Amino acid sequence: MSQRNILMLVNSAREEAEKASETIVSILSAADINVFTLADSVIPEVELVLVLGGDGTILRGGEYAVSKNVPVLGINLGHVGFMAEVEAFTYEKVANAVISKDYVLDQRMLLAFEVKRAGMVIEQGWALNEVSIERKSTTMVELFVQIDNRPLSRWGCDGIICATPTGSTAYAFSAGGPVLWPEVQALVLVPIAAHALFAKPMVIAPSSTIGIAIESSDASLSADALRKIELIKDDEIAITKNATQITLAHLKSTIFTDRLVAKFKLPVEGWRGE
Repeated sequence: MSQRNILMLVNSAREEAEKASETIVSILSAADINVFTLADSVIPEVELVLVLGGDGTILRGGEYAVSKNVPVLGINLGHVGFMAEVEAFTYEKVANAVISKDYVLDQRMLLAFEVKRAGMVIEQGWALNEVSIERKSTTMVELFVQIDNRPLSRWGCDGIICATPTGSTAYAFSAGGPVLWPEVQALVLVPIAAHALFAKPMVIAPSSTIGIAIESSDASLSADALRKIELIKDDEIAITKNATQITLAHLKSTIFTDRLVAKFKLPVEGWRGE
């Protein structure tokens, strides 16, 4: 039988995460499953990335998972999180699910972006939640937005967010964007504090390309708040649906409506009762 390996990411800022990792590693080791971390100098081929922490830690685990095409199982020890478990669990249950591969796989779309400067591509990458372009100073950033090479609008604003359905409940939601169910294939475009008559959140076809030209002196691009790029005047950004996906693993299959209710504690009981 070939050796089984997993990669574990732990939010070390949370004491509960450290305790959870000790319990899980002990059980997995007893089942002859090797546990590696990003601190290890050599990481062999792994079957799963196990994350103990909030959605931010899951995003970091996603970087490795996408590069190796393996699923990410997120155990949320944070607050509001949409990529991790919502059901009650024990660390023993988590470890046993890994041992028996008893988890449900969930494919999620990603974004792809590229930055052009003087006609040359200087940066490119991907995002699971969102790509945002924001001002760097106290003055607004001036952006010229196009969809499929057709002009949409010029905005003087604090920035703009382009999100996936997964990211629609993250930064885009905080900026007033719509909630998209994960199964929907679409791009969400949300202007941030734009000085314009038309500056509403928009849902755009996944086959479309969102083009953004920087018309002020500087700005910054952030992909999932992990990858940051400094932008200058006349830089051009293109954002599309990525050709690849990320696979999230869940201990139990859940309907997104139930996940939404659980995370936001929505009042499903009216004044008349159930």
